[in-house]
Amino acid sequence: MLLPIPNVLNLEQLTTVRELIESSRFVDGRLSAGVTARKVKNNEEIPQDAQAINQLNNIVMNALYNHPTYQAAVFPHRVATPFYARYTPGKAYGDHVDDPVMGPMGGRYRTDVSTTVFISDPDDYEGGETVIRTQFGDRKVKLAAGDAITYPSGSLHHVAEVTKGTRLVAVTWAQSMIRDADKRELLYNLHKTRESLQKKYPDDDEVVKIDHTYINLVRMWTEI
Repeated sequence: MLLPIPNVLNLEQLTTVRELIESSRFVDGRLSAGVTARKVKNNEEIPQDAQAINQLNNIVMNALYNHPTYQAAVFPHRVATPFYARYTPGKAYGDHVDDPVMGPMGGRYRTDVSTTVFISDPDDYEGGETVIRTQFGDRKVKLAAGDAITYPSGSLHHVAEVTKGTRLVAVTWAQSMIRDADKRELLYNLHKTRESLQKKYPDDDEVVKIDHTYINLVRMWTEI
């Protein structure tokens, strides 16, 4: 499921995040890439030992992890510390599939869901779309600052070349309690329907049955 999540970061949070990023040093993004991705990756990233990383994570990851849409769609079990990436003119990230397992030894996690949080306004740069290949064709994604996009980590995708301006994003991955992407999508759709019906008919017996069905499907499909 390819799902936009609006308003992950508010204006105040975006302002602080941008200030922290602007005051940070960047290194070659290929240093964090796997063997295959390293051949097509061309961006810059803030190193994980940078002074601002903890502050950035406290803002970005708390906002993302606690966002109700992210919780309902991703069912996060383990969430990775994000990479804060910068794309200036000429930078791009060619077609690749995210590594299936990430993290240090003793803290490994399976990557089920990838998420990009957009930090730059779309008018601040040209090009730089996240392009995700789906069974219905390529989907180009360039969202408002503060919005995020989630998609299955096994999807073939790339970042188009930036031709003007600067693209800033935070990229993270999650191991989901619901490993199967189709099941996650079914549960998310059922969750949205359940929420709507609960608001309209809070005491209806059929709505209670739908609620129980959702709960027990989560129980049936959860892997932790």
